Amino acid sequence: MAGKSATLIGATGLIGGHLLELLHNDDYFGTVKVLVRREVRFNFPDIKVEVVDFNDPDGFRSAASGSDLLFCATGTTRKKVKGDMAAYRRVDYDIPVHAAQICKETGCPHLLLVSSVGADSKSANYYLKLKGEVEEKIKEMNIPSVSVFRPSMLLGNRKEFRLGEIIAKIVTVPFSFLFPSKYKPVQAQNVAKAMVEASKRNLPGFRIYNYREMVRH
Repeated sequence: MAGKSATLIGATGLIGGHLLELLHNDDYFGTVKVLVRREVRFNFPDIKVEVVDFNDPDGFRSAASGSDLLFCATGTTRKKVKGDMAAYRRVDYDIPVHAAQICKETGCPHLLLVSSVGADSKSANYYLKLKGEVEEKIKEMNIPSVSVFRPSMLLGNRKEFRLGEIIAKIVTVPFSFLFPSKYKPVQAQNVAKAMVEASKRNLPGFRIYNYREMVRH
C-alpha cells in the first residue's frame, strides 16, 4: 500500500542522510517528515522539516504523531558533547526511547532503529552498554513491529571530520575479510536501504538485523 507517512530522526547523520534521499524518492512513502534539533536546509523542498526540542515530551510527541513508520538514526559522539556524558545519554538513550514511547502512545506500528553491533546492557563499554539498554527498554514496550539495525564500522562520506574513524578505516578495512560477518564494515547506504526494505515488509515482533541482513538486497 502506497502513501505511508514516515518520520525520520537523525537526517543529518551518515545513515540518516541516505535514508532521507531514499524515502524522498520512493512513492511508497506519501509524506516524509524530518525532526531536527535546529534549523537545517535539505535539498528536498517537499520534505516537511520540524525543529523539535527533544527534551520536551509534549513537543516531541506532537511532532512525531500521525506516523505509520518512525525511523530513528540519531547519535552523537563524546567530542560533540564535549565529554558531557549526561548530554551524550540524552541523545543516544533518551531520544530513541522517547521515540519508541511515542510510537506506543500514538499507535505508530513500526519503529526502525539504528543501534550498534555488540550492543549489550551488561557490556563494560559505555557506548555498547547504552545501546543495549536502549534495545532492552524498547523491547519491553511491545510495539507491534521493531526493526533494530546493528552495523559495525560505517563506510561512507561524512560531512564532519572524524580523525579516529578515518584511522580505524585505514587500519581495519583491508583485513575485514578475516572478521566474523557481523563485525565487517558496512556501507551506510546499505544500512539505509535495508531499513527502507524492512519498513515495507513490516514484519511483526522485535527483529535484529546484522551485517548479512543489511547487505542482502
